[in-house]
Amino acid sequence: MKIQIGIAENHRKAVADELINILADENILLMKTKNAQWNMEGSDFNDKYNFFKNQSKQLDKIINSIAKRIRSIGHTVPATLQTYLSLSHLTEKNRAENNSQAFITELLEDHESLILILCRYIINCKDDLHDIATSHLITRLLETHQKMAWHLRSSITN
Repeated sequence: MKIQIGIAENHRKAVADELINILADENILLMKTKNAQWNMEGSDFNDKYNFFKNQSKQLDKIINSIAKRIRSIGHTVPATLQTYLSLSHLTEKNRAENNSQAFITELLEDHESLILILCRYIINCKDDLHDIATSHLITRLLETHQKMAWHLRSSITN
């Protein structure tokens, strides 16, 4: 069935590809946040456990919104860790310690890296691919990641 949603077919494919890349990053970031939640140690365990748990919930909502958008523009959603690992620009770090500050610093770097990518995707979706709805979705993701980064940054002790 032909999809008539105001976005050219070749543009829908390009948008889906960008969203799939974001989805990969979001899934890796979710697992890294879960890793922090499950494995952090220290006197601030209870506080940071709940902090990471709340950030995980936010990431899960983001992931669902991206998957729904990919489907709504007529494409399927890849849902394998192998795919996400191959597409994500995020990497895992081996650490000697599982303290909250190390996890927070790494997660902050990941959020800030993703924020820069989202900025580029917003402009591309709006100006080049003529998909205002996806541009708005990515703008909401950007705002959420900026807020999450702020919370992480505010949790770093000097």
